Amino acid sequence: MYIPKYYEEKDWSEIEQLIKEFGFATLISILNHEPIAAHIPLELSKNEAEEWILSGHVSRANQIWKSFEPGKDVLAIFMGPHTYVSPTWYNHKNVPTWNYKAVHVYGKIRVLEGEELKNGLRNMMARYENLHAEHPMKMEDIPHQLLEKDFNGLVAFQIKIERIEAASKLSQNRDAESYKGVIDHLKKSEAYDSKRIAEEMEKRKK
Repeated sequence: MYIPKYYEEKDWSEIEQLIKEFGFATLISILNHEPIAAHIPLELSKNEAEEWILSGHVSRANQIWKSFEPGKDVLAIFMGPHTYVSPTWYNHKNVPTWNYKAVHVYGKIRVLEGEELKNGLRNMMARYENLHAEHPMKMEDIPHQLLEKDFNGLVAFQIKIERIEAASKLSQNRDAESYKGVIDHLKKSEAYDSKRIAEEMEKRKK
Protein backbone atom coordinates (compact mmCIF):
# COMPACT_ATOMS: atom_id res chain seq x y z
CA MET A 1 0.00 0.00 0.00
CA TYR A 2 1.31 3.45 -0.87
CA ILE A 3 1.61 5.45 2.37
CA PRO A 4 3.28 8.87 2.58
CA LYS A 5 5.35 9.02 5.80
CA TYR A 6 3.07 11.50 7.56
CA TYR A 7 0.10 9.12 7.11
CA GLU A 8 1.91 5.96 8.23
CA GLU A 9 0.30 4.40 11.31
CA LYS A 10 2.88 2.81 13.62
CA ASP A 11 0.89 2.64 16.86
CA TRP A 12 0.06 -1.05 17.33
CA SER A 13 -2.84 -0.28 19.65
CA GLU A 14 -4.48 1.77 16.87
CA ILE A 15 -3.85 -0.99 14.32
CA GLU A 16 -5.17 -3.72 16.62
CA GLN A 17 -8.28 -1.69 17.45
CA LEU A 18 -9.08 -1.10 13.77
CA ILE A 19 -8.70 -4.78 12.85
CA LYS A 20 -10.94 -5.83 15.72
CA GLU A 21 -13.57 -3.14 15.21
CA PHE A 22 -13.70 -3.38 11.41
CA GLY A 23 -13.18 -7.14 11.23
CA PHE A 24 -15.26 -7.66 8.08
CA ALA A 25 -12.29 -7.79 5.72
CA THR A 26 -11.42 -8.36 2.08
CA LEU A 27 -9.24 -11.45 1.67
CA ILE A 28 -7.21 -11.52 -1.55
CA SER A 29 -5.42 -14.51 -3.06
CA ILE A 30 -4.33 -15.85 -6.45
CA LEU A 31 -6.11 -18.75 -8.19
CA ASN A 32 -5.15 -19.97 -11.66
CA HIS A 33 -2.89 -16.92 -12.12
CA GLU A 34 -5.76 -14.51 -11.46
CA PRO A 35 -6.63 -12.46 -8.36
CA ILE A 36 -9.61 -13.65 -6.36
CA ALA A 37 -11.23 -12.02 -3.31
CA ALA A 38 -13.72 -12.80 -0.56
CA HIS A 39 -15.51 -10.51 1.89
CA ILE A 40 -15.48 -12.24 5.26
CA PRO A 41 -15.02 -11.61 8.99
CA LEU A 42 -11.50 -12.28 10.26
CA GLU A 43 -10.50 -12.70 13.89
CA LEU A 44 -7.19 -11.35 15.25
CA SER A 45 -5.51 -13.32 18.04
CA LYS A 46 -2.26 -14.97 19.13
CA ASN A 47 -1.44 -18.65 18.66
CA GLU A 48 0.31 -20.93 21.15
CA ALA A 49 3.68 -19.61 19.97
CA GLU A 50 2.54 -16.04 20.78
CA GLU A 51 2.49 -15.16 17.06
CA TRP A 52 -0.23 -12.88 15.72
CA ILE A 53 -2.68 -14.65 13.44
CA LEU A 54 -5.95 -14.06 11.60
CA SER A 55 -8.62 -16.76 11.63
CA GLY A 56 -11.62 -17.14 9.36
CA HIS A 57 -13.64 -19.41 7.12
CA VAL A 58 -15.35 -19.46 3.74
CA SER A 59 -18.07 -21.53 2.18
CA ARG A 60 -16.78 -24.56 0.29
CA ALA A 61 -18.79 -23.20 -2.65
CA ASN A 62 -16.49 -20.16 -2.67
CA GLN A 63 -13.70 -21.01 -5.10
CA ILE A 64 -11.12 -18.96 -3.21
CA TRP A 65 -10.44 -21.87 -0.85
CA LYS A 66 -8.87 -23.79 -3.73
CA SER A 67 -6.02 -21.25 -3.61
CA PHE A 68 -5.25 -22.06 0.05
CA GLU A 69 -2.11 -24.10 -0.53
CA PRO A 70 0.10 -24.52 2.59
CA GLY A 71 2.30 -21.47 3.02
CA LYS A 72 0.49 -19.49 0.31
CA ASP A 73 0.83 -15.71 0.57
CA VAL A 74 -2.46 -13.84 1.01
CA LEU A 75 -3.51 -10.26 1.73
CA ALA A 76 -6.28 -9.15 4.10
CA ILE A 77 -7.56 -5.57 3.84
CA PHE A 78 -9.37 -3.91 6.74
CA MET A 79 -11.13 -0.66 5.79
CA GLY A 80 -11.77 1.62 8.75
CA PRO A 81 -13.74 4.88 8.85
CA HIS A 82 -13.49 7.15 5.79
CA THR A 83 -15.02 10.32 4.44
CA TYR A 84 -14.82 13.01 1.75
CA VAL A 85 -12.93 16.24 2.49
CA SER A 86 -13.91 19.39 0.57
CA PRO A 87 -11.21 21.95 -0.37
CA THR A 88 -13.66 24.69 0.67
CA TRP A 89 -12.84 23.78 4.29
CA TYR A 90 -9.23 25.04 3.98
CA ASN A 91 -7.93 28.59 4.30
CA HIS A 92 -6.44 28.32 0.78
CA LYS A 93 -7.26 26.97 -2.67
CA ASN A 94 -6.68 23.24 -3.08
CA VAL A 95 -8.23 20.03 -4.44
CA PRO A 96 -10.73 17.55 -2.92
CA THR A 97 -9.45 14.49 -1.07
CA TRP A 98 -10.55 11.61 1.16
CA ASN A 99 -9.58 10.95 4.77
CA TYR A 100 -9.48 7.34 5.95
CA LYS A 101 -7.93 4.64 8.11
CA ALA A 102 -6.93 1.28 6.62
CA VAL A 103 -4.77 -1.75 7.41
CA HIS A 104 -3.21 -4.26 5.01
CA VAL A 105 -2.13 -7.58 6.54
CA TYR A 106 0.16 -9.97 4.65
CA GLY A 107 0.79 -13.55 5.73
CA LYS A 108 0.93 -17.28 5.06
CA ILE A 109 -2.31 -19.24 5.05
CA ARG A 110 -3.06 -22.78 6.20
CA VAL A 111 -6.31 -24.75 6.27
CA LEU A 112 -7.72 -25.90 9.62
CA GLU A 113 -9.39 -29.24 10.26
CA GLY A 114 -10.94 -31.18 13.14
CA GLU A 115 -10.84 -29.48 16.53
CA GLU A 116 -8.93 -26.47 15.19
CA LEU A 117 -11.77 -25.81 12.76
CA LYS A 118 -14.41 -26.15 15.48
CA ASN A 119 -12.51 -23.99 17.97
CA GLY A 120 -12.06 -21.23 15.41
CA LEU A 121 -15.77 -21.17 14.61
CA ARG A 122 -16.68 -21.36 18.30
CA ASN A 123 -14.47 -18.36 19.16
CA MET A 124 -15.78 -16.23 16.30
CA MET A 125 -19.41 -17.05 17.07
CA ALA A 126 -18.92 -16.28 20.77
CA ARG A 127 -17.40 -12.90 20.01
CA TYR A 128 -20.12 -11.69 17.66
CA GLU A 129 -23.00 -13.23 19.59
CA ASN A 130 -21.82 -11.43 22.74
CA LEU A 131 -21.50 -8.18 20.81
CA HIS A 132 -24.84 -8.26 19.01
CA ALA A 133 -27.33 -10.70 20.53
CA GLU A 134 -29.50 -9.86 23.54
CA HIS A 135 -29.41 -13.53 24.53
CA PRO A 136 -26.18 -14.90 23.00
CA MET A 137 -26.29 -18.41 21.58
CA LYS A 138 -23.41 -20.83 22.03
CA MET A 139 -22.26 -23.18 19.32
CA GLU A 140 -23.31 -26.08 21.55
CA ASP A 141 -26.90 -24.78 21.38
CA ILE A 142 -27.07 -25.55 17.66
CA PRO A 143 -28.51 -29.01 16.83
CA HIS A 144 -25.66 -31.46 16.23
CA GLN A 145 -26.90 -32.59 12.80
CA LEU A 146 -27.18 -28.99 11.58
CA LEU A 147 -23.77 -28.13 12.99
CA GLU A 148 -22.03 -31.09 11.34
CA LYS A 149 -23.62 -30.18 8.00
CA ASP A 150 -22.30 -26.64 8.43
CA PHE A 151 -18.79 -27.89 9.27
CA ASN A 152 -18.76 -29.99 6.11
CA GLY A 153 -19.72 -26.98 4.01
CA LEU A 154 -16.93 -24.75 5.30
CA VAL A 155 -13.19 -24.34 4.84
CA ALA A 156 -11.56 -22.77 7.91
CA PHE A 157 -8.08 -21.27 7.91
CA GLN A 158 -5.44 -19.32 9.79
CA ILE A 159 -3.10 -16.66 8.44
CA LYS A 160 0.26 -16.28 10.18
CA ILE A 161 0.92 -12.55 9.99
CA GLU A 162 4.26 -11.61 8.46
CA ARG A 163 3.84 -7.93 7.59
CA ILE A 164 1.41 -5.10 8.30
CA GLU A 165 0.96 -1.79 6.52
CA ALA A 166 -1.35 0.77 8.12
CA ALA A 167 -2.45 4.24 7.10
CA SER A 168 -4.27 6.97 9.02
CA LYS A 169 -4.79 9.74 6.46
CA LEU A 170 -6.23 12.49 8.62
CA SER A 171 -5.15 15.82 7.09
CA GLN A 172 -1.77 15.73 8.88
CA ASN A 173 -0.30 17.75 5.99
CA ARG A 174 -2.58 20.76 6.65
CA ASP A 175 -1.86 23.90 8.65
CA ALA A 176 -3.56 24.29 12.04
CA GLU A 177 -6.34 26.55 10.77
CA SER A 178 -7.25 24.27 7.84
CA TYR A 179 -7.01 21.21 10.08
CA LYS A 180 -9.53 22.77 12.46
CA GLY A 181 -11.72 23.74 9.52
CA VAL A 182 -11.90 20.14 8.36
CA ILE A 183 -12.82 18.95 11.85
CA ASP A 184 -15.53 21.58 12.27
CA HIS A 185 -17.19 20.74 8.94
CA LEU A 186 -16.97 16.98 9.48
CA LYS A 187 -18.68 17.34 12.86
CA LYS A 188 -21.66 18.94 11.12
CA SER A 189 -21.81 16.43 8.26
CA GLU A 190 -23.98 13.31 8.14
CA ALA A 191 -22.07 11.76 5.22
CA TYR A 192 -20.11 8.50 5.45
CA ASP A 193 -18.06 8.34 8.66
CA SER A 194 -17.62 12.12 8.92
CA LYS A 195 -18.12 12.41 12.67
CA ARG A 196 -15.89 9.41 13.39
CA ILE A 197 -13.08 10.88 11.28
CA ALA A 198 -13.52 14.21 13.10
CA GLU A 199 -13.07 12.33 16.39
CA GLU A 200 -9.92 10.66 15.10
CA MET A 201 -8.53 14.03 14.01
CA GLU A 202 -9.37 15.60 17.39
CA LYS A 203 -7.36 12.86 19.11
CA ARG A 204 -4.29 13.72 17.05
CA LYS A 205 -4.58 17.50 17.14
CA LYS A 206 -1.31 19.09 18.26
